[in-house]
Amino acid sequence: MQQKQHYTGLTDKEVLESRAKHGVNILTPPEKEPLWKQFLEKFKDPLIIILMIAGILSIGISFYEYFGLHEGGAVFFEPIGIFVAILLATGLAFYFELKADKEFTILNQVNDDEPVEVIRNGNATKVPKRDIVVGDIVILSTGAEIPADGVLLESVSLNVDESTLTGEPLCHKSVCEGDFDNDATYPTNSVKKGTKVMEGHGIFCVTEVGDNTENGKILLSVLGKKVDSNDTNLDERKIEAAQKLAEKNEISSSVKTPLNEQLDGLSDLITKLSYGFAAFVIIGRLIAYFFIGDNSLEWAHITAYVLQTLMIAVTLIVVAVPEGLPMAVTLSLAYSMRRMLKTNNLVRKMHACETMGATTVICTDKTGTLTQNQMSVNDIKFYGLNSQMLGADKKSGIIKEGIVLNSTATLDLKNPSRPSVLGNPTEGALLLWLHNMGINYMKLKDAAEVVEELPFSTERKYMATVVKSAFIQGKNILYVKGAPEIVRSLCKHVDGDVSDDTITRQLTEYQNKAMRTLGFAYQVLENGDKTIENGKVVAENMTFLGIVAIADPVRKDVPAAVKECINAGIDIKIVTGDTPGTAKEIGRQIGLWTVKDGDEAIITGPEFAALSDSELDKKVLGLKIIARARPMDKKRLVESLQRNSQVVAVTGDGTNDAPALKAAHVGLSMGDGTSVAKEASDITIIDNSFSSIGRAVMWGRSLYQNIQRFLLFQLTVNVAACFIVLVGAFMGTESPLTVTQMLWVNLIMDTFGAMALASLPPSRSVMCDKPRNRKAFILTKPMMKDILGVGGFFFLLLVIFLYIFQHTEITQMTDLLHCQLGEANGLSPYEQTLLFSIFVWTHLWYMFNTRSFETGKSFFQLKMSKEFFTIVAIIFMGQIIIVEVLFDFFNCTPMKFLDWIIIVVLSSFVLWIRELWHFIVRR
Repeated sequence: MQQKQHYTGLTDKEVLESRAKHGVNILTPPEKEPLWKQFLEKFKDPLIIILMIAGILSIGISFYEYFGLHEGGAVFFEPIGIFVAILLATGLAFYFELKADKEFTILNQVNDDEPVEVIRNGNATKVPKRDIVVGDIVILSTGAEIPADGVLLESVSLNVDESTLTGEPLCHKSVCEGDFDNDATYPTNSVKKGTKVMEGHGIFCVTEVGDNTENGKILLSVLGKKVDSNDTNLDERKIEAAQKLAEKNEISSSVKTPLNEQLDGLSDLITKLSYGFAAFVIIGRLIAYFFIGDNSLEWAHITAYVLQTLMIAVTLIVVAVPEGLPMAVTLSLAYSMRRMLKTNNLVRKMHACETMGATTVICTDKTGTLTQNQMSVNDIKFYGLNSQMLGADKKSGIIKEGIVLNSTATLDLKNPSRPSVLGNPTEGALLLWLHNMGINYMKLKDAAEVVEELPFSTERKYMATVVKSAFIQGKNILYVKGAPEIVRSLCKHVDGDVSDDTITRQLTEYQNKAMRTLGFAYQVLENGDKTIENGKVVAENMTFLGIVAIADPVRKDVPAAVKECINAGIDIKIVTGDTPGTAKEIGRQIGLWTVKDGDEAIITGPEFAALSDSELDKKVLGLKIIARARPMDKKRLVESLQRNSQVVAVTGDGTNDAPALKAAHVGLSMGDGTSVAKEASDITIIDNSFSSIGRAVMWGRSLYQNIQRFLLFQLTVNVAACFIVLVGAFMGTESPLTVTQMLWVNLIMDTFGAMALASLPPSRSVMCDKPRNRKAFILTKPMMKDILGVGGFFFLLLVIFLYIFQHTEITQMTDLLHCQLGEANGLSPYEQTLLFSIFVWTHLWYMFNTRSFETGKSFFQLKMSKEFFTIVAIIFMGQIIIVEVLFDFFNCTPMKFLDWIIIVVLSSFVLWIRELWHFIVRR
């Protein structure tokens, strides 16, 4: 027999004193490598190594030209420019890695902010896990993660998963000495931080927090920190489990997404092509040197030329190889993760951002997701009462005692005028109903004595408690509460002699109004009466008291959100434990189910279980509602949909939802769900709303489009850059673009391009499209047309300018109006600067085109991000500084102001022609 006590917990002052004495409830994070080491890691990149080799070769050439050929000090500007470009590239990569790491660190800390039920100042309330202190009284319920080490004060059928510490998936916990297991790793009446409640509930007092917990000591040992061996038994099994826990709790940034796999294949293809271009450049420049023009055959000049040729070829590979792709993906995902958090989507695993965009089916819960989860008692039918109000009579006392004692919920009464529910919302609604009638439920709770409890389970669909009653002196009473039809089947009598037909009609009426119903029963126990055996009620003389109807209105934003998803080609399926009538009414209210769908679109849990896998696979796409669903039904539904080549997202808030959340392509846990559900999920919907799920789909689709835009921009630049350098190699001895110039182009299209296009905001227009084929190649036909068409146009434009510059002398752009072509005389430094500027400015304007690619809208109609314009401004100013200030390092010559105006204005026609074309098409 166990007496439920009224705990007062710590006062606010005692909390502060305890925290000052024992510390905070946070595990010390592992020490990171110093920043200088992280920065040096960037130089291990193969492409950076190649660049450094090219830079060293350039230094050797410059030393020879300076000391051997007695040329001026300007020969050292190119190698200096190469190393400046290397430092710029590694510096930016380092900065963005730190930025991404910061994003992940913030998300990893979210676990410390999860709310925990505690008793403080005599009141049940919630505080963040990090705020738990030694001496706190913590309330445990099924699915909760235990926030700190402690000693149990109460326990009911309490089983804990201690696999993260001992490898034991289920350990029975109890406060009864007769249940103690002397062979257990940890005392039976103790609980440890990081373990999880798999069944039952209890209350414990915190004895250790943070690094002083068993979990903390093991993790410190894994990290190589000194731990007092007297404080903990650190065997290999615990350390291995702790390592797995640490790895599992990390939000990995290296998860291979379908997008990553596509990009890897694309990168391999481009890399092979770039090697081919580099080989042709080497051949072309050697042919040009030996067979075109009058070049020196001295070994010194030949060596210098060959080294320069190799350097150009290597740089061309650096430019062509899309090393910016991984960064573009990471930046887009990290950016989306942070922004999605503002729309109540906490991304726990990075790949989920992108996968949500490919979702074809969403399997959703009803309560809290489609409905407001603001349970309130709408109507009661206690058949032994003459009215709905509870009085001072014995029957009213039994009803009140049954509601209060046969419950795991509590009320936070810090603000008595607006109490909030802690625990199960349905049970909380009953306590709120008593509170609103002026009944002090805590007095009722303290007056009675709990003898035995049977916790609620989704399989039984009821809960039971044996109580030493305060209303019938010297008697124990069995109270049962749960699904009305199941509770009624356990009863021999019905209060008020109401017929079963009347009860059925009443239930149907409530359920057709989408109300949740609870049935209540009791039995005054005599000596020898059976109560609870083998996890079920076996009492033989129970009386059915009546029904309570609890309303949970549909969220106002859900019908529009459901319609948006359906229009986006996404099927929605409701999976609920409610009755078919209730589920159908909710489906009707949100616009998912109509009369045309008929009953064929609705199935119950038993009917679902009776189907074979092949029968289910044939029927599953037509189903819209699964009512009276059992825990494993949802997982089986997910697996069937996946066999039908669907990309499935699943919502869940309970421990029993974890298998389905794990099995789905994207698991979506609810903000007030259990820790087990959250850990099994990829995204946590903080506000529990279905609208947030729709926004997650929008973000996923927009993210994929941003990656496509980056690819479109980069590969178009690649086509123009590779071909102009290749053709230039066959047209003369001078490369149209120098090594340092190509490195600047590489920086624009890789790093800056990734930054600009990854930060674009999502567009609601993507919700008008159908889901993309997950296996489709990322380069679509329109993209290929633009890459080859626009890239080819830029190449031809540059070839024309290159040919003109090589066959006439141009001192300013206006000379093109009256130039006469003659024999090839190479490129002057000014002509090379003009060609370089034309290349950069045309592609900068083209970046605006890629922003509006396939939107069907003008660039000026689209929502932009300040990051995009910031990057454009950086490129704009960078090009001016390179040509006008750092010209020696980039083999440039300062340009005339008029030439600046002409090139910037004329290259902008890249944007205006696109705008004109789309205006004509729209007209």
